[in-house]
Amino acid sequence: MNQINPLKNTLETGRQFDVIPLFEIKNRNWFWFVKRMQDIVLSLLGLILLSPLLLLVALMIKAESPKGAVIFAQTRVGKNGKPFKMYKFRSMVADAEAMLGDLMDKNEISGAMFKIKNDPRVTRIGRLIRKTSLDELPQLVNVLKGDMSLVGPRPPLPREVADYTSYDMMRLLVVPGCTGLWQISGRNHVGFREMVELDLEYIRNQSFIKDIVILCKTVKVLFGANNAY
Repeated sequence: MNQINPLKNTLETGRQFDVIPLFEIKNRNWFWFVKRMQDIVLSLLGLILLSPLLLLVALMIKAESPKGAVIFAQTRVGKNGKPFKMYKFRSMVADAEAMLGDLMDKNEISGAMFKIKNDPRVTRIGRLIRKTSLDELPQLVNVLKGDMSLVGPRPPLPREVADYTSYDMMRLLVVPGCTGLWQISGRNHVGFREMVELDLEYIRNQSFIKDIVILCKTVKVLFGANNAY
């Protein structure tokens, strides 16, 4: 059993992190290889099968909000603190980022995260695709590129990571995912501290069976009661 090397990286915030994991992870190269092959096959298959739906969502976004791109590319922090561009369907008005500063005091999620239920920046189509998580589908491209995995901790924003403790930074020891234990455990009703514990539990006990269970439960959440906002 080999311990992962300390996490050392300088993010866009300019802050340098030096993290020594407080637990050990098995060095299973075969596991990471098969997981990567699984991600490539399933993400490519998903993009092909869902292409009509992707086109429909894109047209709906453009029809309601012509200004701005259909795809929103946002800098997120990936494995070992490496920044990358995460893709989502745009669910907000084009100048949403510029409006963020005026809304920070309305944050409804504890810890290094930002969420408000009735965000005035979200469009009507945006509310629909968020509720059904259709806005997340472009992340299949991130999975295909290798920036993300289908299952893993959600990739945080650089400004969120700037407030991380060394303990929180252990979330970044693996490739981030489109879905994970946080998404199937209550999502926005789960606070930041609980999210970190769920992510570290996943990292400690990764397995193909666990990934399959999480993916199946994610589908159930998407077609059942969804509390996304």
